[in-house]
Amino acid sequence: MFDVYRNNRRDFLVISNGSAIPALYSSNKWRKSRIRVLKVSDEIKSAVQRHGYYVRSFRVGKRGMS
Repeated sequence: MFDVYRNNRRDFLVISNGSAIPALYSSNKWRKSRIRVLKVSDEIKSAVQRHGYYVRSFRVGKRGMS
């Protein structure tokens, strides 16, 4: 299982269940999602296995606003 966190800059962080937030991202204010994730894509799963976490940004550019 995986834990999913969000911050106020529209980024999300995926870590394995029970793991601590990596020191690189600990300064950001992360809020844990209430939904527990059982399955993730192969890309996310391999990144979590390699690095211990997966971070992605969902920032909307000016083109996407219209």
